[in-house]
Amino acid sequence: MSAAVITRVVAMVRWEPGARERLQAAAMDLYISRGFDRTTAADIAQAVGLTERTFFRHFADKREVLFSGQELLEQAFLGGVVAAVPHASPLEMVESALSAAAKFFPAERRDHSRRRRTIISKNPALQERELLKLAGLATAVAAALRSRGVPEATATLAAESGVTVFGVAFGKWIAEGEERSFLDIEREVLGELVAMTAGAT
Repeated sequence: MSAAVITRVVAMVRWEPGARERLQAAAMDLYISRGFDRTTAADIAQAVGLTERTFFRHFADKREVLFSGQELLEQAFLGGVVAAVPHASPLEMVESALSAAAKFFPAERRDHSRRRRTIISKNPALQERELLKLAGLATAVAAALRSRGVPEATATLAAESGVTVFGVAFGKWIAEGEERSFLDIEREVLGELVAMTAGAT
């Protein structure tokens, strides 16, 4: 086999479909077994027979393996706000946003989400990034609520509450032994929030 043919074969392997998913799976395994800080982009690429350069074609840095796709979650939240019926209350808009976001967490994603949370929980910098992502999500949802005529303070409170419900529900969903759907857990947590605020008034 000529050198030119070998080069083409290697290039095809590096660009074969699913390279991003293979890199992500390898990264998760290494972060769990070796630790996030002790794993390099080169380690991840090597684990699946790709180059470090190929890794950076798919991910800006090794943190993005854990945080890529967050923009799609935000779009789901915002789409849920837009899809809420006309004249919906702020809480109903938030409920619609939560329902839309729940579609991103089918049962088959639960194990991945558990592993991801384990990795993040062991690294303060990753924890900070996770909190910043959630804060950004709340800001975006508040803006969407305001665009539907919700007053500024109410929009902020509703958005922050919605993201808090999402976070609490997520923690319950990935708990060991939990088998309920993400949507069912979200509705339960939202119901607890409503009951709590009703009791306060």
